[in-house]
Amino acid sequence: MKSIKKKVFGLLITSTLVAVAPFSAQAKGNEVHNKEKHKIDYVALGDSLAAGQTPYHQYDNSYPDYLVKRFEQSQYGVSYDNFGVSGYTSENLKNDILNNPEVQDEIKKANLITIDIGANDLLAKLKTDPAHVTDSLMTVANNLQVILQTIDSLNPNVQVLVMGYYNPFPHYSQEQQASLLPLLEALNKTIEDRSIANGDKYVPMTQVIEKNEEQYVPNPEDIHLNLKGYQVVAKEFWKNIDKLE
Repeated sequence: MKSIKKKVFGLLITSTLVAVAPFSAQAKGNEVHNKEKHKIDYVALGDSLAAGQTPYHQYDNSYPDYLVKRFEQSQYGVSYDNFGVSGYTSENLKNDILNNPEVQDEIKKANLITIDIGANDLLAKLKTDPAHVTDSLMTVANNLQVILQTIDSLNPNVQVLVMGYYNPFPHYSQEQQASLLPLLEALNKTIEDRSIANGDKYVPMTQVIEKNEEQYVPNPEDIHLNLKGYQVVAKEFWKNIDKLE
């Protein structure tokens, strides 16, 4: 399991431009400085997708990393904390939200939170007790309800976006997918229902990944996205973020 990681980025674009530009271009640099609109305090929560696990058991840029880059390119100053952990279930994340002071402190300061959680609950049940795999959906529903309510109690003004999962099995046979995809749809429906009920935004990913799913999930023996896939996910989150002051 990958340990919790934390990153902080500051917007240095303006100072860099002024340092390298000729004196005559300083007015333009000042204009860029004046266009620095807002400061974003972003917290990413979730499993291996938030942590940036790639299809070949390594770690690289995650979708939160690419989302931060989009903010920086739009002249936002960004403070960024990524608490994504490979293998995390909804129970793990619930425990962090309830008991981890570092996670709680960052949530209190945040004005944007993204979450992806629940797939490992389903996958674990498929491996250990497939006859009762649907029990995991109730677990996800209950834990996600606690997660979202607790975030609201810690920071009632933060904008929370919750991710729906893509098809992680594009290389499986049609027969195998016929039994697995309904479970994925049920998981996403569970996540969507809890998100909406709590007043948060659900961000589906099935269709945008499906367009090139064998490219974005290139390893037939692994369920993770490659960097292009993470960029697509980040773009979809970006499109769903309300204006941040």
